Amino acid sequence: MSLFFIILLKVLPIYINVILGFLSSKYLKVQRESVATLLIYILGPIVVFSATISVKIDFAVAILPIFLFIFGSILAFSSLTIFKNSWNDPSGNILAFSAGTGNTGYFGIPLAVIFFEPQLADIFIFTVLASLLYESTSGFYVTAKGNFTVKESLKKMSRLPILYAFILGLILNLAGFEIPDVISSYTSQFKGAYGILGMMMLGMGLMGLKNSEGNFDIKFMSITYILKFVFWPLAMLGFIYLDKTFLHFLNEDLYKVMFLFSIVPLAGNTVTLAVLLNAKPEKASLAVFLSTVISVITIPLYIYWYGGF
Repeated sequence: MSLFFIILLKVLPIYINVILGFLSSKYLKVQRESVATLLIYILGPIVVFSATISVKIDFAVAILPIFLFIFGSILAFSSLTIFKNSWNDPSGNILAFSAGTGNTGYFGIPLAVIFFEPQLADIFIFTVLASLLYESTSGFYVTAKGNFTVKESLKKMSRLPILYAFILGLILNLAGFEIPDVISSYTSQFKGAYGILGMMMLGMGLMGLKNSEGNFDIKFMSITYILKFVFWPLAMLGFIYLDKTFLHFLNEDLYKVMFLFSIVPLAGNTVTLAVLLNAKPEKASLAVFLSTVISVITIPLYIYWYGGF
C-alpha cells in the first residue's frame, strides 16, 4: 500500500466523526448548542491549559504563533482591500476572515494527535493560539468592519475561557510548574474527546444545509479555496525554505507544525460570523462543508508530498 493511502486511512476516522455528528443530530436529536458549550467551557480550556503548561517554551516555539497571527492578519486585511467591493453584501468581509485562518482547532488538533508525537502535538495546540487571537481580533474586525467597534471586539475576546486557560498555563509553565504524571495522563484524554466532539459538531451543522440552491457562489468559493488550499501551503513552504536557507530560527519539527497548520479546511467560525452579520450564512456553511470534503483528498496529498511527516 502506498504512503498516500496509508495517510488517507489515518485521516478518514476524522470524517467518520462528522457522519456520526449528523446522525446523532438527525435521529437522536442531540443539540449542537450543548456540544458547543462543552467544547468552549470545559474541553477546550483543559486541552489548551494542559498543552501550554507541558510545552517546553523557547524562542522558536514562542515565535511560531506570533508569526502565524501576523501572517493571517496581513492576508485578511489584504483580501478585504482587494475583494470588499466584489459583492453587494458582506461576502467580501467573510472571505477576508476565512483567508486568514483555518479549522486548526476541531480539525487540526485531531490531525496533530494522529501524526505527531505527544510533545509535538502539544506544540501544535500551543500554536493554535494564533487562530484564537486572530479570530477574536483581526478576523473579527475585518468581518464586522463598520458594524462593531474595537472595544466590542475586545469585550468579545475577554469572554473566551480558552484565553484565560492559556494565560494560566503560560504563567505556570514559566514558573517551572509541572503537571504530575497521573494528572497528565488524565488530561491527555481530553485531546481526543475535543477532536471527536468538534468534528461531530460540524456534522450536526449539516442539518441546516437542506437547500443549497442559490448558495453556491462560484466566485466566492473559488477565491476562498485558492487562498486556503493553494496559497497557504505554498506560502508556508516558502517560509520554510527561507528559514532553512537563511534565517535558521526554527527546526524540522516546527516546520511540520507550520505545514499542518496551513492545510486544514476553512474555519467553522466563518459560519458563526456570517450569522452575526446576516451575510448569507447558508453560503458560508456550504463553503465550509465543501472545503472539509475536499480536504479528504488534499490533506493526505499534501502530507504525502511533504514526506508523510
